[in-house]
Amino acid sequence: MKSASLSEGRRGPAQIWNTAPQLAQIAPISATSLVPAGARVVVIAPHPGDEVLACGGMLQLLSTLEYPLQLISITDGSASHPGSHRWPASRLSVVRPQESAEALRRLGMPMHSLKWIRGGFCDNALSAREPQLSQFIARYLQAGDVVFTTWRNDGNPDHEAVGRASAKACNLVGAQLYELPIWAWHWPAREGAIIPWQRARKVRLDTWSVARKLHAVHAYASQLVGDPQIGLAPMLAQVLLDRMREPYEIVFA
Repeated sequence: MKSASLSEGRRGPAQIWNTAPQLAQIAPISATSLVPAGARVVVIAPHPGDEVLACGGMLQLLSTLEYPLQLISITDGSASHPGSHRWPASRLSVVRPQESAEALRRLGMPMHSLKWIRGGFCDNALSAREPQLSQFIARYLQAGDVVFTTWRNDGNPDHEAVGRASAKACNLVGAQLYELPIWAWHWPAREGAIIPWQRARKVRLDTWSVARKLHAVHAYASQLVGDPQIGLAPMLAQVLLDRMREPYEIVFA
């Protein structure tokens, strides 16, 4: 699948998220239909913030319903600004975990009971370590878990590697996997045929949940600014923030 950033040719209005007619036809599903009573919810985020971008609304819903939650942060996101003197990896390795904690607090996550695993893998290099990644994820899964992670065809190599590795780990331990697209929504509209619409389900969010999700993503201050000195655009481009205002989240079942 393609690899591209939001700053590379995906800023125009004719993107999948705001033009695809199939979006209106996706069948709704409730959070309780996705997660059986008594099951543990595991969210696997390739980079800090992916858990908010992919399913920040569902995290709120599931937390309110008092499901046990586990977050696995695969990387610390310290390679998000390559070549930047303003945001070197040494600074980001400290800042981004702090941003994650603040974002989760803004979502209203129960920080006292949330089990949070940090993998320490290097971002932008996960494809090369996929076997080790599968083993690492499987170590923290149990039979009957319901796992949410990035779609294995999302267009970002790290997202895709985590999607594939999570699928292998879930098959190994007997967990249920749901994949969520992030970057794919910002492909040009003509590429909408690649989306597996038949697998898509829509989890509706109320106004308050959307507002909290937007508030949470703004905790990632390092990702809201790039580095103009080296021509680096923000990772969290405005078009992505605009898309997050939609009153639903999509999962591929």
